[in-house]
Amino acid sequence: MAEKKEEQLQNEELNEMMQVRREKMAAFADKGIEPFGRHFEVTHHAKDVIEHFEELEDEDGAKKVKIAGRLMAIRGHGKASFATLMDLSGNIQVYFKLDVVGEEKYSQFKLLDIGDIVGITGTVFKTHRGEITVKVDTFELQAKSLRPLPEKFHGLKDVEVRYRQRYLDLIVNPEVRDTFVARSKIIKSIRSYLDSRDFLEVETPVMHSIPGGAAARPFVTYHNALDMQLYLRIAPELYLKRLIVGGLEKVYELGRVFRNEGIDVRHNPEFTSVEIYQAYADYNDLMNITEGIIVDAAKAVLGTTVINYQGVEIDLAKVRRISMNDIVRETTGKDFLSAKTVEEARAMADEIHVPYEEKHGIGGILNAAFEEKVEETLMQPTFITGHPTEISPLAKRNKENPDITDRFEIFIYGRELANGFSELNDPIDQEGRFLEQVAQRESGDDEAHMMDRDYVTALEYGLPPTGGLGIGVDRLVMFLTDSASIRDVLLFPHMRHKAE
Repeated sequence: MAEKKEEQLQNEELNEMMQVRREKMAAFADKGIEPFGRHFEVTHHAKDVIEHFEELEDEDGAKKVKIAGRLMAIRGHGKASFATLMDLSGNIQVYFKLDVVGEEKYSQFKLLDIGDIVGITGTVFKTHRGEITVKVDTFELQAKSLRPLPEKFHGLKDVEVRYRQRYLDLIVNPEVRDTFVARSKIIKSIRSYLDSRDFLEVETPVMHSIPGGAAARPFVTYHNALDMQLYLRIAPELYLKRLIVGGLEKVYELGRVFRNEGIDVRHNPEFTSVEIYQAYADYNDLMNITEGIIVDAAKAVLGTTVINYQGVEIDLAKVRRISMNDIVRETTGKDFLSAKTVEEARAMADEIHVPYEEKHGIGGILNAAFEEKVEETLMQPTFITGHPTEISPLAKRNKENPDITDRFEIFIYGRELANGFSELNDPIDQEGRFLEQVAQRESGDDEAHMMDRDYVTALEYGLPPTGGLGIGVDRLVMFLTDSASIRDVLLFPHMRHKAE
């Protein structure tokens, strides 16, 4: 009851503050000034002024700068006042003086609130305390803020509010802006790495008639004009490989993927991935590309390959490569691929307390042992190769051992970051594996693949030996920005409806 009363008092106070701001907005209108401005030519940002102070300083007032941003603090002293202006590059102090701006402009300044957006024209100087400042000659109101920002000294800490109102989060938490600037740089780095190696960026459908390319539950939609059910893509893989069949030898797509699954610190139903395919390459080539993309992105954002993620120092340039069976044997002492029967593999799993499902064969049990005993221990970058054929319906079988595939996943901090393999280009083998997946689906596995006849048809025209790769962009951003949750690197993560 006390909490409800406190909330009611807070709402009443907020309404009063908003009313005062609307009255100030009306006062601007009475002066013939639009509360929501128009064009303003920005010549400098806060960071530019600070970094180039010596070039811009001018006691005679001839060198003018034009900056624009949001007022984050106002400190009035009668006929002179200081304020803090924030733009994308950071904060800078601005100085309003009655004798300089004139009585009319100074009266307008008195109507400004924290949160208002202004455009300022002035000269650069340094205060007695040594702080670089812009002395205001004149200013223009660009947007009147009708709501007060969160309390100055506490900021915006409520995680749910931060995610729901990301615009507010970006205003009051500078480190959040830094994260999303870094995200943009990472995406730019990925594109630059691939473009410089003659990969062609393409766009494939987001709505699929048959969901494929991954084991995941899809979102279902409906196309009225075509009168057919469609699925938001769970992966662009099968379309991209169709392009390889068509002769586009090196392609990639960077975009959104949708999987109708749970939400946690590592998973969001809508996420960004980059998928890459190269004709006449194999999984070893794609491992090299994976390393190159990660290292380039780290250097672009941090200038180093050594990161500190959640208190763990990780060198992204030092990558280990080891097969799944070898690392499971190294960790548990059990060699699952030596098992002659499923019963023998189950007995091994029972001895080391690894749970498995009735449907699992030897390969499925090996994978279960890896996930249970190994995966979370892989702090430093590690390529895990030799995935069982049983869990890799799109990967090419290994030449020496057909029970495993030429596939890899890279793990960092115990988390999968990328998945790639030598693509299965035998249409007969592919059709057989699709049929196995269909049987699993009919037995209740709603994440198993559906039959994609058109993809099999494409393979029958000939898919050259191809290496393929998918990287979770959001997880890469998490690592390079030391973000604990995937929601911290998504501008607008999905949230439950807020109770009214």
